[in-house]
Amino acid sequence: MRRKLCRTGSDPVTGMKLYQVLATLVDACHRCADTGNIEWRNRHGDELCRLCARYLPAGSGLDLGPRLDLGASTGEKLVFARCDFHHMHPETGMYDGWTEHTVTVRPSLQFGFRLSISGRNRNGIKDYIAEVFGEILNTEVVETE
Repeated sequence: MRRKLCRTGSDPVTGMKLYQVLATLVDACHRCADTGNIEWRNRHGDELCRLCARYLPAGSGLDLGPRLDLGASTGEKLVFARCDFHHMHPETGMYDGWTEHTVTVRPSLQFGFRLSISGRNRNGIKDYIAEVFGEILNTEVVETE
């Protein structure tokens, strides 16, 4: 039996961490799609897009703009595609190539969530990507509009 995800107060997501809100909305999208409720599936999808546009990184090497992969994500796993990093040459300061990455977020009883980052670890870039996503996903969502 699936439980309803709701909180008391006027705004159901205020005080929740971004990763919790995204997982809740992903799950809601899939449930609505499974039951044929296209109107609410689209509403949840629109809210996902709005939150991702507001919170996900853009620039500072993550120049393509990471995207939440709704098809690969579930209420228990978030998958961010296009987390490709645009590297700069340390001596010239010129861009000198890309590494392709996907960030996967899974629950952790000890830490809230854990991240795995695919792709080549050029210049230790996976640590930087994990730091950026860790900070963003732990951000408390203050409002939904």
